[in-house]
Amino acid sequence: MMVALGIYVRRWQRTLRRWMMNPRFHILAQTLAYILSGFLLSAASLGNMVQPLTLGLLCAVSGWPAVLIAAGGMAGYLAFWSSAGTQGVLWLCLGLTAAVMLGGRSFLRTMPILMPALAGVITAVSGVVFQMMFQETAPILMYFLRIGLAALSTMLFTAILEKRDPVVEWLVCGAAVLALAQVIPIPYLGFGYIAAGILGAMGAFPAAALAGLALDLAQITPTPMTAVLCLAYMLRLIPGMKKGVLCAAGGVVYVVVMLLCGVHDLQPLPGLLIGGFVAYWIPGKSGLSHRRGETGFAQVRLEMASSVLSQTQRLLLDVEEHPIDEEAIVAKAAERACSGCPYRNKCKDQGQALSVDLLHRPLGNGAGLPNTCRKSGRLLQELRRGQEQLRAIRADRDRREEYRAAVTQQYHFLAEYLQDLSDTLAQRTDPPKQFYQPEMAVCSAARDGMNGDRCLMFAGVECRYYIVLCDGMGTGPEAARDGKIMGEMLKKLLSAGYPPEFALRSVNSLCALLDRAGAVTIDLAELRLDTGKATVYKWGAAPSYVISKGAAIKIGTATPPPGLSVTDCRETVEQLSLRRGEMLILLSDGAEGEESLRRCLEDAAQPPGELAAKILACSAGGTDDATVAVVRLNSLPTPT
Repeated sequence: MMVALGIYVRRWQRTLRRWMMNPRFHILAQTLAYILSGFLLSAASLGNMVQPLTLGLLCAVSGWPAVLIAAGGMAGYLAFWSSAGTQGVLWLCLGLTAAVMLGGRSFLRTMPILMPALAGVITAVSGVVFQMMFQETAPILMYFLRIGLAALSTMLFTAILEKRDPVVEWLVCGAAVLALAQVIPIPYLGFGYIAAGILGAMGAFPAAALAGLALDLAQITPTPMTAVLCLAYMLRLIPGMKKGVLCAAGGVVYVVVMLLCGVHDLQPLPGLLIGGFVAYWIPGKSGLSHRRGETGFAQVRLEMASSVLSQTQRLLLDVEEHPIDEEAIVAKAAERACSGCPYRNKCKDQGQALSVDLLHRPLGNGAGLPNTCRKSGRLLQELRRGQEQLRAIRADRDRREEYRAAVTQQYHFLAEYLQDLSDTLAQRTDPPKQFYQPEMAVCSAARDGMNGDRCLMFAGVECRYYIVLCDGMGTGPEAARDGKIMGEMLKKLLSAGYPPEFALRSVNSLCALLDRAGAVTIDLAELRLDTGKATVYKWGAAPSYVISKGAAIKIGTATPPPGLSVTDCRETVEQLSLRRGEMLILLSDGAEGEESLRRCLEDAAQPPGELAAKILACSAGGTDDATVAVVRLNSLPTPT
């Protein structure tokens, strides 16, 4: 059951990554994130009184994000606090005015304290108004606490939006848990406990401690949650503890602390267990990054470069296309038609504006043109030229959108890659040990002098081994050139440690920008020599097979080849195991044939070289280049 669930989780991760590459989905996700963040932050409470965390986030942004945050925050204050949230609505109204008028201005860089100060002033003035007009009963200490919290939260959210910093990330996690602590849609299911369970299972120690402190400040349980999450984190230091056991540590520690304190409150337990279970499926590292000497300097530079690339990606995603001036196209067509007309001085329609609908419908014999026009043929000809111009402008814009999407993807890939390199430098763990040795064989046959199939086998980083089969479509020199170029590009990217998903999409972008859509199909197999697992990536390639216990299992489905679209990525990913002597067979289009493959499996123990030669011989006689790659993993002898 756990394996099946893991497969579904990985599929959802791949789907989400594919969606995130779509600019439209990126805008939709940003919109929902801004609204939801404003809504949830409005639930933050200290001493059972409303707090201005949403105001801090609002003053840290500008433009349409500020409007969305304000809308979500107003709805949240009224939903969570009813009439007591009226003061929060006033905060957001004043904060939205300040964010729209001053947000994003260049002088804020020289005066970074201005927006936090304004947030504090807004909170102070509204507090005085509510004390005088509505007799609010908030004590003077809470009044000053709100002012400080508004200013500090503005500084905090401004910092997290501008750069990646571990301390700022920990503080934001604490603020998020403080807000989510009040969100309990059903009994025994609090979002704050779930978030705290995730941080306790996989977050750094400061993040876990701040999450526990936030739950204690929210006063939703008498059990000391700071002690619970700190002790849950300490269990990671025990050697030999498995990740699955550590994910349940938050719930186990909570029960122990609850009994020691003499408290009977089981409400946090389900949330902590669910949070630990969610953390089990979230990839990532925990702990504090140590920057020391030259390694630390290199890590800082990599993080700075990653931050610059991420900012460039955001700028490209935020570019808005100006609308096409269709009225100008129609007016220009009318001007050209009338400039040489002998009746232009007597024409009653001279200067009359034509409808832009004429550019979007078939003109036929001139339907829709002015009835009094004596030279309607000239006008009809010019309008058709205007339609062609409009189509050319739209095609040019679509092409530029493809270019921008491709460049945006590469900035995103490089930013993530550099950040991963920076994180790797901080890790003090031993490299993985190799327990398997690949045994491979490749047989190929060309049908037109030069083979368009390119099969490469090479070692990657950290016990990874790759097999790349690029099938150039067709035969001859052009197919061979395409297969060689794409195969060599994938080899360089993967050898440098580039993630396979990023490398494949880089090839997809290259094919699209070079107008080589469908020029190649790609089979990529990533073998883990430490665990015996394999991942097969396919993009337009023929199905592959896994030979297990003498039976051939088909893997992979038919998909369009790369290069058709930059934003629509259609690779398939299959997870499998080669630990028990299974053989993986990769085939190009010319060698495809399930029946011929099954005829070659009479001897299940035959070496990969013999099996590859038999499969190629069975598929001989086709019109396309044929390549067969067979690989299996052999266990290395245990040292005595």
